Amino acid sequence: MATGDGAGPDYHHRRRMHPRRPQTTLAERWTLVDGIDVFYRESVNPPDAPVMMHVHGFGLSGRYLLPTAEKLSDEFHTLVPDLPGFGRSGKAKNALDVPDLAHAAARFLDEKGIEKATLVGNSMGCPVICEFAYHYPERIERAVLVSPAGGLYNQPLTRAITQLSKDGGREPVKMIGVATPDYVRFGVPSTFRMFKALTQYPSLDRLLALHVPTLVVLGERDPLLPHSSRVQEVAGLTDNNVLVVQMEGAAHAINFSHPDELAHVIRLFMDDRPMVDHSDGMRHTTIYEVHRGTNHPAAKTD
Repeated sequence: MATGDGAGPDYHHRRRMHPRRPQTTLAERWTLVDGIDVFYRESVNPPDAPVMMHVHGFGLSGRYLLPTAEKLSDEFHTLVPDLPGFGRSGKAKNALDVPDLAHAAARFLDEKGIEKATLVGNSMGCPVICEFAYHYPERIERAVLVSPAGGLYNQPLTRAITQLSKDGGREPVKMIGVATPDYVRFGVPSTFRMFKALTQYPSLDRLLALHVPTLVVLGERDPLLPHSSRVQEVAGLTDNNVLVVQMEGAAHAINFSHPDELAHVIRLFMDDRPMVDHSDGMRHTTIYEVHRGTNHPAAKTD
């Protein structure tokens, strides 16, 4: 049973565990998914708007996704859960892999009574979305994959750690305060298990098999991803629905570091508008279209 108002049997226990002030303008709520307490954030105003769920990355909670999610919360029914085993949510008895997390995301939507949604993921959240689309193609409206990770380019673990270390110096300093508690809570054993699950996941096959309009956003300074020319080469291997854009100056955690720019790109994608640069006062971010799949909707020019 869902407990969206936070009034479940162990609600007061959870309050004692997390006596913190709200971290977001979104409502902070709890529900049960397969008997596991799942913490999530939800927009308050547009319950009848199209649903958009944001899916976090490896070892993290949904907290670092909030800057972008909040920018879109007036236009979409926005959901930002901590998947089971991550953030403030409870842990499953057995370690979850990518398919398990995709099924958990689907059952979370079930608890909310939501049939279909656009999914926005970052890093590990992108394979989770691809797997969701593989099992529940009728339940995904569109996919937004920001800095997809978990493929051969991030293996072995020592290489991934080096890439993450390099990325840390390219992210805003505030990201450290957001990510560190999540990584500590996730723990070393879970890190090794989840990394092994990612190495066994067919990320590229699932990505190229997507049958819904899909936006892939790459950061120009992201050390966890190959050069955009390699991405373009791989994306062109087959007919697909994928639109790939690159964002100047961004690294891996684009949802946190460039929320205005990413929200701008997502809005253009959702409306099938041409990809154009984002300008806001003194700030200017160049956006490059790297690849447009043959089956991706044509950009509207009116």
